[in-house]
Amino acid sequence: MAVNLRILLILTGLRGIHSITTVSKVSVKAGDSITIPCFYESKYINHVKFLCKGYTWTSCSYAVKTNQPSSGKFLISDDKSQRIFTVTINDLTDQDTDYWCAVEIDGGPDVREYFHLSVTRGTPRLYVDHQEITGFNRDTIIISFHRYFGTMKWCRLGSSCVTALSGSIAGARVTITAMVNVFRVTMSGLRTESSGWYLCVSGDFQMPVHVTVTEKPTTTTLATTTTHLTTISPTPEHVNLTTVEVEAYIRASIDIKTLIIPLSLLIFIVLVTLFIWLLLKKHQQNKSASLTKTVAEEEVTYANIGQVRKPSTQTSYTESDVDVMYSSVVAIRQKSVQRVQAIDENVTYSTLA
Repeated sequence: MAVNLRILLILTGLRGIHSITTVSKVSVKAGDSITIPCFYESKYINHVKFLCKGYTWTSCSYAVKTNQPSSGKFLISDDKSQRIFTVTINDLTDQDTDYWCAVEIDGGPDVREYFHLSVTRGTPRLYVDHQEITGFNRDTIIISFHRYFGTMKWCRLGSSCVTALSGSIAGARVTITAMVNVFRVTMSGLRTESSGWYLCVSGDFQMPVHVTVTEKPTTTTLATTTTHLTTISPTPEHVNLTTVEVEAYIRASIDIKTLIIPLSLLIFIVLVTLFIWLLLKKHQQNKSASLTKTVAEEEVTYANIGQVRKPSTQTSYTESDVDVMYSSVVAIRQKSVQRVQAIDENVTYSTLA
């Protein structure tokens, strides 16, 4: 009976029973983590949700509840706006195979849905690198799933599926590409309402992925007006700048400033050096002129006095010899520090008898 129940649950796939929709079978690697979404009806928004561990409902045990969102390696959260509660199981082991997504009903049987985890120590049968994917409004995202086999579908949890190579879902265009060991889903023309949980379905396995679509950052028009640059007009190529482009522009401006500052400093140093050199040169010229003026020509007078006894020309011995005194005066005018030869016109001879 238990085997027939599991087969029935797998065959029902995404349809879900008991008012909850979730995955049926997921291939996971031991030691990794997995997040499982559980979609519920609007009438259960304010009810307590929980994860129950065990193969049969009657023997399963509480793992974690929304009124106690963390318990050991289990986490649970409830997104009431999307009507989806998610359970995360960390550090998967061979014992983490059978679980139930459940809603607690006061005074009646709880609403539940079973899912199976196929834990392997090798490569999972169907897996994705990241369960969380983010895109911008009107943009495109590509999600690659590995080791696909069998039939392929791309489904919105609790909604419709795209089974052909192309289609639309949640307001976005969907293209499915099958390659060797890769199942690629391309969603283009994303909208805000495209956010939510999706399932990649291949054969008996599903892999849940959460897509978050946000608005693009506010565009910025960059305009620069200088004496050498023309103002940039708000043409489409300038208006539709993304945050990355704006940051790149800012980085480029910063790089230019890092060059301008050292160059300006170098020019300032050169001008100061030239100014100091001119001051020193002028100072040396003034000092030289002052020195030349100090050593200006001065009048120098030389006097030589000698005494000579001149014998008398007369023959008479009664007259004594006459003493004769000679005096020479020389005046030399020096005009500079350099040696100047005396010129006759600058020499005065004087004879004193």
